Amino acid sequence: MSDVREPDAEASVIGADALAGVPDEFQRLWTPHRMAYIQAGREPHHAECPFCSAPEKSDEDGLIVARGRTAYVLLNLFPYNSGHLLVCPYRHISTYDQATAEEVAEIGALTQVGMRVLRDTSRCDGFNLGMNQGAVAGAGVDGHLHQHIVPRWSSDANFFPIIAKTKALPQLLGDVRRTLAGAWPR
Repeated sequence: MSDVREPDAEASVIGADALAGVPDEFQRLWTPHRMAYIQAGREPHHAECPFCSAPEKSDEDGLIVARGRTAYVLLNLFPYNSGHLLVCPYRHISTYDQATAEEVAEIGALTQVGMRVLRDTSRCDGFNLGMNQGAVAGAGVDGHLHQHIVPRWSSDANFFPIIAKTKALPQLLGDVRRTLAGAWPR
């Protein structure tokens, strides 16, 4: 005798569309903003420098959080964590030693303010700061100097980055930009 049951003629089939929103054991990570990066391939910025074109856009379209005299702050379009900021000089230079004293001072000052704003708005526990200068050093956009400010939380360690090379980002970029720009001191 078999344990396989014959289908019940009276049972109805439920279409998958009727199950939308029904909880199951899977957690889903929705990161639609990363499609631009995926579709662009390895070298997404051949035609124009994104850090030269961002200041020409509205703050919302350029993801700009704050503007200074010689440098500005914007969200990373491909963030490591929610709130991942970049501090860039307006001038198109590739390495830190090419920056003027005024640019260096403003990049430092904007980095400090960015850290304070992130700490106040996101309650982060620490930061990674850094500049990758040159493609060999890991710079995704190696022609334009930029300082990374990556907020970190003691609770943000999980298996995704290690096993699946995936980061879970709980906020949309536009929402993060509005929050940070609103908290930036004037």
